[in-house]
Amino acid sequence: MSRQTKAIRIGVIADTHGLFDRAILRHFQGVDHILHAGDIGDPSVISKLEKLAPVTAVSGNVDGYERSGFPPETVLELGGKRVAIRHIVYEGGKLTDEGRSFLDRERPDVCIFGHTHQPKAEWFGNALLFNPGSAGPKRFTLPRGVGLLTIANGTITPTHITLSDHQE
Repeated sequence: MSRQTKAIRIGVIADTHGLFDRAILRHFQGVDHILHAGDIGDPSVISKLEKLAPVTAVSGNVDGYERSGFPPETVLELGGKRVAIRHIVYEGGKLTDEGRSFLDRERPDVCIFGHTHQPKAEWFGNALLFNPGSAGPKRFTLPRGVGLLTIANGTITPTHITLSDHQE
């Protein structure tokens, strides 16, 4: 008899560049964990997220990587799944060599990343690659956004949430 496990909800955010949009409070209400995929920009963003749920964050290129106090990449287990986080996995529309090496080395069930500001949810082998888009100031013609991952009964369901062009 298989055991039904409680679904967990994970808030996913990246590329805040120092901006904490109050809309995040609404979208991440009740999440079990929050993952920030780098380019945090201001440590107060993490402090505000920590009021909602435990946070695991990595640094991005604008954070100065290790100088930020956050690691450049990390792997953790959530909901029985291996979750990897790294800021740059894609660049110029394709998987980077470093991103591919990271995925080959860590073999995650899901890899959370940022940097491109483009929402993405696609499979690379057995790994779901998920970029929530940028929750920071609007740049280019790209939408602002965050994401949710729901893990239930061994299945990972990604959801993109579009934020308004202007912060709340």
